Amino acid sequence: MSYAVKELFYTLQGEGAQSGRAAVFLRFSGCNLWSGFARDRERGTGGCSRWCDTDFVGTNGPGGGRFASAEGLADAVAAAWLPNMGTSVRPMVVCTGGEPLLQLDAPLIEALHARGFFLAIETNGTRPVPAGIDWVCVSPKAGTDLVQKKGHELKLVYPQPGFEPGQFESLEFEHFFLQPMDGPERTRNTTQAMQFCLNHPQWRLGIQMHKSAGFP
Repeated sequence: MSYAVKELFYTLQGEGAQSGRAAVFLRFSGCNLWSGFARDRERGTGGCSRWCDTDFVGTNGPGGGRFASAEGLADAVAAAWLPNMGTSVRPMVVCTGGEPLLQLDAPLIEALHARGFFLAIETNGTRPVPAGIDWVCVSPKAGTDLVQKKGHELKLVYPQPGFEPGQFESLEFEHFFLQPMDGPERTRNTTQAMQFCLNHPQWRLGIQMHKSAGFP
């Protein structure tokens, strides 16, 4: 299998329970909920098509491209971490998108583990997560069927009409994050999310640190 990668770069994880940790970000091209083109914002399967701010179209980002094999892509991931390989810290790669489970498969999981990586994934939860993933973050989207109902953290963009946090509280996750929806209503959304977390302490406020701190 070949892999289409939008971008591949070394940075700090900006969200969730792994926030602040150095990692290689591997953003796959493509999503199963919408095309990523502005013309399709009202036609996406998930409600996220109306507010998603991630560019996952094409292979033209930093480090992006088409990789003919799992070994080749895993080598590229290792090269992005290479200057820090001598440390005692286990390297982390965050597989994201779009929807990474359209492409992430057993050969790539094996190749990344063979190079010593702690493998994290950020998925919309509409496809089952394969065996071998070290850290599973699920971010449910309104208008979709949630298939992956357990993992390490659940990250809910808030608010999503008709998609209330309470419906996820019984699922098997270690951490529950409420992430204020970005955009013109971000201040109001942040205030509402803060209040919800105060009233429902099972939830933690999830802030996109990379946006406020100014790193990728």
